[in-house]
Amino acid sequence: MRTGTGTETGTETGTMGAAAGVAVDADVAGAAPEAGVDAGLASAAPETPVDAGLASAAPEAGPGTDIASAAPETPVDADIANATPGAGARLGAQSAPEPASVTETDSERVTALSGGTRGSGALAPLVDTVMDALARGARRRGGPIAPGRPGDVAATVGEVFGGPGAVTGAEALDRLTELLAHGSADPADASCAAHLHCPPLAIAVAADLAVSALNPSQDSWDQAPAATALETLLLQELAALAGYEPEQAAGVLTSGGTESNLMGLMLARDRVLGAASGRQIELTGVPGAGTEGAPRPRILASAAAHFSVQRAAALLGLGEDAVLPVPVDHQLRMDPEALAAVLDGCAERGELPVAVVATAGTTDTGAIDPLRACAALAAEHGAWLHVDAAYGGGALLSDQLAPLLDGLGLADSVSLDWHKLGWQPAAAGVFLVRRSETYASLARRAVYLNPADDEEAGYPSLLGLSLRTTRRADAFKIAVTLRTLGREGLGRLVDACRDLAVSGARAVAEHPRLELHSEPVLTAFLFRYLPERPADTAAGPAAYGARCDAVNAALRRRLLREGSAVVGRTELPGEGPGRVRLKLTLLNPHTTAAEVERLLHAVVAAGRAEEEAR
Repeated sequence: MRTGTGTETGTETGTMGAAAGVAVDADVAGAAPEAGVDAGLASAAPETPVDAGLASAAPEAGPGTDIASAAPETPVDADIANATPGAGARLGAQSAPEPASVTETDSERVTALSGGTRGSGALAPLVDTVMDALARGARRRGGPIAPGRPGDVAATVGEVFGGPGAVTGAEALDRLTELLAHGSADPADASCAAHLHCPPLAIAVAADLAVSALNPSQDSWDQAPAATALETLLLQELAALAGYEPEQAAGVLTSGGTESNLMGLMLARDRVLGAASGRQIELTGVPGAGTEGAPRPRILASAAAHFSVQRAAALLGLGEDAVLPVPVDHQLRMDPEALAAVLDGCAERGELPVAVVATAGTTDTGAIDPLRACAALAAEHGAWLHVDAAYGGGALLSDQLAPLLDGLGLADSVSLDWHKLGWQPAAAGVFLVRRSETYASLARRAVYLNPADDEEAGYPSLLGLSLRTTRRADAFKIAVTLRTLGREGLGRLVDACRDLAVSGARAVAEHPRLELHSEPVLTAFLFRYLPERPADTAAGPAAYGARCDAVNAALRRRLLREGSAVVGRTELPGEGPGRVRLKLTLLNPHTTAAEVERLLHAVVAAGRAEEEAR
């Protein structure tokens, strides 16, 4: 693994598998309440009669309805009611005491620092305040998301933060934290399953608190001595997990897949286009297409690839039009024969394929492109292979799913996101390259951060590995999680979520009013609600497809307004009506199959309500 000094180190850490594995057993599962199944949430069903197993609905919150008053009638403990005057009212409407002048003691408390020998003492009571406020806000919310519309949420936030009675002084932490908890979508709730938005592990959040308190920055060794060494060791371990030789690889922690994809395509541009044009692209810029003998650069990615590929092409001066979409199959995997045809077309037109972007875990279906075939075709045409494994990289933790990523180690660069199937608080992205010398164009010397004489004296620098300067020590929470759970323990969490997706897809396939798009590859699947077909037989497939699209889009918003569920919505590639699909992304390993089935019944109930409303 290359360090910031440009030297090679062969030092390896112990394997993650040696760490103690923690099973998803009854004790662990018991620590998380069965979100969405208690009396309070069960009564928060949709606005209309529901499928079997669901109770009656909470009233639909209109534009003038207070968010909290539209919430399900969840029992409120006496201590909660006392701590929050008018627990049934929206936060902004609470009768807060008149702001008192800040006393000298208050001033010392709110201006105390989190570091030093006194920092933990100053931080502890504030953390207690945050914990209490989080609990109050979550219990008042009573489900995956607070009922209401966007305008209601904005009005509530405005009253507490910026209105005439806005919170000020020492109570701001308590009141605003409760506001945030009440107004958040909670991925720890079984009915919050729309996005690659994981419920973070408590151990990872606790580790992240240590980083926030100490505030190390990874742009120079003298700001983060231990964190610099820890990130280097962690990246060696993750490189080995991805199939790279740790002593030859290099990498960095990133803000996520978007930044990692940008870095991979930047290095591809500099290396491939630089070799073709004889220019140092990072210094002289991208040569004009067709001028100075420079062919038009192209990036090839599947039609289901993440939109950040186009964004990166624009930022790199190649233009979004440089990205050529490659057709996909029904499961949204890249078709290798289609990739070969597009590459051959580039050669015939005299264009330069700079990079092939393969996806290991598409956002919608978790589809994994054929990595070995992509690697062979990229190598044949002299293109860089970047694998976006932001989602699917979590499969590396599972013995059951890891074979799906066969060929990952052939990629020139890889994106991994541990804030998806790694249960880390965002951000926890990782970017890796197979050969450290390909990182050369990112090298950077700043005399106030990494002077040459410091590096010669043995003070390493990570500055030339990142697009950012100031950078949190995000490696720490990942390192703590790995050493606490080990690969085996995390793998059990991955497998639990995969099992949930399989059982959920089976429930969809067995329901007469639901249609499954394809079997889950990882932990997500697409489906749609099927409205009644019109009695008018003259209405063709296009009209029914349009009706399906409208009803599915509307039922999702209905569930949000009710506060009963957060379900994803997407569209299949192609043109014309009938492409809207709903999505469940199951990242909570403590959710049960019964809870997923109840969520699906809620979808059906909302669909029927939308049909009746039309």
